[in-house]
Amino acid sequence: MTKRRFGKRLALVAAMMTLVTPAVSAQQGDDVPASKPGKPINAGDVLSGELSTMKVRGAKGGKKVATYQITSEPRRLPAPNGLCNLETGPETFQLVTSSDAQAAQLKSFAGKEISVKVDEVACASDPGQMSEAVITKWSLIKK
Repeated sequence: MTKRRFGKRLALVAAMMTLVTPAVSAQQGDDVPASKPGKPINAGDVLSGELSTMKVRGAKGGKKVATYQITSEPRRLPAPNGLCNLETGPETFQLVTSSDAQAAQLKSFAGKEISVKVDEVACASDPGQMSEAVITKWSLIKK
């Protein structure tokens, strides 16, 4: 048994398909050149970008702790990390604080442009990390 509105529905679907099909074929036909990998970043280099703060539940006692990350231009990491399984290299770098003094230092710069001297950097490996790369040793550069 067919419903009385079946013809209207069929016509509506056919009209939608004629509108969608050119858009899909246009997307497939676009020849976008591959993005170039970013500049390499090595120990001792300076990384600049906007500092963001996120509250993440820590492993010890489940307390919320502040996590800091810099959003920058894509950068290539030294071997063996390379591009961190990305086409252009990571754009977000998590700053690991080793003391309360470093955390307090970063807290005042949240939402602002900062520069840090990178001493040790690696690709993010833990599933809970929010950034593409992790800077474990760093120092803040004052402008």
